[in-house]
Amino acid sequence: MKLANKKILVTGADGFIGSHLTEHLVRMGCDVRAFVLYNSFNSWGWLDESPDEIRRELNIFSGDVRDPNGVRQAMKGCDVVLHLAALIAIPYSYHSPDTYVDTNIKGTLNIAQAARDLDVERVVHTSTSEVYGTAQFVPITEEHPLQGQSPYSASKIGADQIAMSFFNSFETPVSIIRPFNTYGPRQSARAVIPTIISQIANGATSIKLGALHPTRDFNYVMDTVRGFVAVAEADACVGEVTNVGSGFEVSIGDTAALIAEVMGANIEIQCEQERLRPEKSEVERLLADNSKVEKLAGWAPEFAGIDGFKRGLKETADWFRNPENLRRYKSDIYNI
Repeated sequence: MKLANKKILVTGADGFIGSHLTEHLVRMGCDVRAFVLYNSFNSWGWLDESPDEIRRELNIFSGDVRDPNGVRQAMKGCDVVLHLAALIAIPYSYHSPDTYVDTNIKGTLNIAQAARDLDVERVVHTSTSEVYGTAQFVPITEEHPLQGQSPYSASKIGADQIAMSFFNSFETPVSIIRPFNTYGPRQSARAVIPTIISQIANGATSIKLGALHPTRDFNYVMDTVRGFVAVAEADACVGEVTNVGSGFEVSIGDTAALIAEVMGANIEIQCEQERLRPEKSEVERLLADNSKVEKLAGWAPEFAGIDGFKRGLKETADWFRNPENLRRYKSDIYNI
């Protein structure tokens, strides 16, 4: 399947990854319906900042994935659904776990049910590397056990299982993409890389962080976007779960040092208790095995290894240094 000239619904199109993906699809020549979260401000999230030539091509649908009728209306006439809408902040999931069940699990059920009823050609459901929990072996393959170490990750495990159950039960053409830690321009300051960059960009030299020892596999946002396209277009990915990660492992502490190097800053790191996850909830290590997605869909990271990571960090830092972008971030407070 080729996405060009297809009618595509992107849920979560107003968010970080979703907005980049939506813009990319428009540039590919796709007919895109952008599902954004309804709000009284009539905000389209990050799509409000898209170039005029992108916004003119968009069909905006304001709604809520928790509402099955709205989901069904949004999906009518669409060939492909790329389902990214979710609550993703781990600390907030400790605070309000019920909302994660409603949005992530019930929302995915609404997507899968409507896709089945409307005979959608392809559904790509977004998972997360957090479903693996702390790595029991590395690199992490798709066969790694799933561990719900936070209410967020537990809700995403549930959502993944709902999505795959529709493939197994009804042959709904579902593919599951499992991105590792995506970073880049527009990311919320609830994530560690924007937290560090925004503090430095605002002139801070004492950077407030949580645990420094956990390792992550950071994937630049445009690599993740290309992963969505590759998985959506690959018939071999239907009924499969595929990791999309860089295959490069780095600690949070070393990430902070690399960001300081890229931004030409001298920093010291201050560990704040409120930023630490509960001990058994912290995911200590993540490192992707991306060989399956390369085999099935031909995807490989362009921002790979330490050189690719530095390049992605520079592009991210350059975006945050723009005063118009930086003013959106409250770097002096902890954003859960």
